[in-house]
Amino acid sequence: MKRSRRNYLRPRQPLFPFLRKPAGQLAVILLVALAVYLIASGGIRKKLPATVGVDEAYQLYQNGAFVLDVSWPAEWDEYHLPNATLIPLDQLYNRLNELPKDREILIVSRSAASSGQAWDLLISAKFTATSLDASLSAWYEKGYPIEGAPPQ
Repeated sequence: MKRSRRNYLRPRQPLFPFLRKPAGQLAVILLVALAVYLIASGGIRKKLPATVGVDEAYQLYQNGAFVLDVSWPAEWDEYHLPNATLIPLDQLYNRLNELPKDREILIVSRSAASSGQAWDLLISAKFTATSLDASLSAWYEKGYPIEGAPPQ
């Protein structure tokens, strides 16, 4: 069986011909980027709900969650949770380095709206956090520990 010389001179077909086109190259780059993103963001991280009720918040408090109060200093002086850390909402972005990355963070405030804004910021900064869906006065009404007392 004699082989023709022409077979040896003909260029070989590339293994992946679609990689010769820019669209194919871009598709591969995007696929690799997606894989890297999924691997990097898929770490084992306990997910907490965005908000919790007063009773669930008290359980987190009892279990040693880091309590972050984002109230104004004047509001803090009236009443706050024992062992809570005060970082007013308008200072939070600049003071993220003061928060623990290895503990659950319970965000409380005199206003549930402020807690929600703080939660958005902490989640985008990759913290494990949840927010009290009520104000601190609801915490006080349940009889949970508090330093000071809300005005009557």
